[in-house]
Amino acid sequence: MISLSDLYHVMTAMVPLYVAMILAYGSVKWWRIFSPDQCSGINRFVALFAVPLLSFHFISTNNPYAMDLRFIAADTLQKLLVLASLAAWAHLSRRGCLEWAITFFSLSTLPNTLVMGIPLLRGMYGDFSGSLMVQIVVLQCIIWYTLMLFMFEYRGARILITEQFPDTAGCIASIAVDSDVMSLDGRNDAIETDAEVKEDGRLHVTVRRSNASRSDAYSRRSQGFSGGTPRPSNLTNAEIYSLQSSRNPTPRGSSFNHADFYSMVGRASNFGGANTPRQSNFEEEHSAAAGGKPRAPAGVPAAKPAPAGGGRKANGLALQESTGAATKDLHMFVWSSSNSPVSDVFGNNNPEYALHSAEHATANAAVKEVRLAVSPGKERDEFSFGNKDGVDEGGVEKMQGSAAADKLGRRTAMPPTSVMTRLILIMVWRKLIRNPNTYSSLIGLIWSLVSFRWNVEMPLIIAKSISILSDAGLGMAMFSLGLFMALQPRIIACGNRVASLAMAVRFLAGPAVMAAASLAVGLRGVLLHVAIVQAALPQGIVPFVFAKEYNVHPDILSTGVIFGMLIALPITLVYYIVMGL
Repeated sequence: MISLSDLYHVMTAMVPLYVAMILAYGSVKWWRIFSPDQCSGINRFVALFAVPLLSFHFISTNNPYAMDLRFIAADTLQKLLVLASLAAWAHLSRRGCLEWAITFFSLSTLPNTLVMGIPLLRGMYGDFSGSLMVQIVVLQCIIWYTLMLFMFEYRGARILITEQFPDTAGCIASIAVDSDVMSLDGRNDAIETDAEVKEDGRLHVTVRRSNASRSDAYSRRSQGFSGGTPRPSNLTNAEIYSLQSSRNPTPRGSSFNHADFYSMVGRASNFGGANTPRQSNFEEEHSAAAGGKPRAPAGVPAAKPAPAGGGRKANGLALQESTGAATKDLHMFVWSSSNSPVSDVFGNNNPEYALHSAEHATANAAVKEVRLAVSPGKERDEFSFGNKDGVDEGGVEKMQGSAAADKLGRRTAMPPTSVMTRLILIMVWRKLIRNPNTYSSLIGLIWSLVSFRWNVEMPLIIAKSISILSDAGLGMAMFSLGLFMALQPRIIACGNRVASLAMAVRFLAGPAVMAAASLAVGLRGVLLHVAIVQAALPQGIVPFVFAKEYNVHPDILSTGVIFGMLIALPITLVYYIVMGL
């Protein structure tokens, strides 16, 4: 039976965290103490120093040789069960899709263990439960967050390939990525692809940042990042608000001409016969310069006329002048964002496609310059699982997360598994080495292995240098969350219906699967209670940062973080009281 003294211990552990969050919220919303720029600086400090050192402190002081393997097995089994169920749903159900599978996995299995879990469970069940939470933190940082990155980059790679190589992806023999490309998603930095058909008759692709992206990055550096609007940082662990928005459409071009490829390997092109005569590039350019409508390649529908006015970029073609060149490069855009500061779009917003090519009139050229583009997408409905079908007035199919050919029952082939795996591992590795929490978790784990194996104590001068910041880490993390809450226009950003579903997954489905997994591995008594309560913690911050960075339902994850934090204490208290009866 739970006594009033037990409840007081829980409140003693949790109320100070909420005080820090409320003070931060009031500092921005009510008292106007901090500007958005100052909030960004505070959150950057939290991301770079406070939370990594807090993670290091907990992990380095936890005995890895005394870890409860059965508890870890229950946590792992829960995540594997959810992952397997969502993978089957995404592949077998017509309403299933990768984006929703990633979102549901985050909501049901990745709670806020470090900031909320450790103090809450210690207040409920004592210090030993705090040690169990540290074990969960280690697995989250090293395994599950890495798996999340893998899924996000797989999604980005799939979209990139199906957009740029819808008919020739199976012929790709290798994909090289320039060192300055940090993500295949292409939202924060515009990327483009170059393809070359080599002697083996197969495609060799290079992914690089576009010239426009490099110029934009240089311009931002030269201006000292003055002004700006929120965007997630590449640090991706606790920084939930930083400067510079990716609302501008980001081009994702390709220099590969599918017609030429088919002509070289003796196959017919989807853009019409390989030998079909075509209007010269010279005539098209002068037609465009004279105010006429540029002519699309054979077999490709003409772009829709650009609408007048509106807050978004006009649909259609953007003519880009080439410095010092006689020709003009017709450039079009793939990614677009809405005006919400919390969420750019609700998933991939079924963008409308338009296509135009500017080909150089070189007789023996094997690969010609082609720019693909997608005009800004439309807002999705408030709630939808499936990927909507549809064809715009120009006859070009809409898509979300997969090629438009999928909608017509013709699934685009992917490159060989080895090529895709290598590509995704490279991108995940680049993300991890830029994340300070990766280093803090690994160094903390290595130190704990050495310290508890040979009874080595950390030098006092180093321990105090770490503790002076790690002691502030917990409060600063909650303060940072309060700043984030105050800067959002709405606490429930995704709508009431979707928020209800998200909260049901977070606080009901997650604990239910954890209870089943715990019983399956033989957890009983207090360990079972700890496992269920930690599964009912609010949404973790890191999955939201990933969702924002890759634009996969960030409004749902932000609602899970903010609204979940507000209702987490009464919900976990209900679980605690019911299981203590």
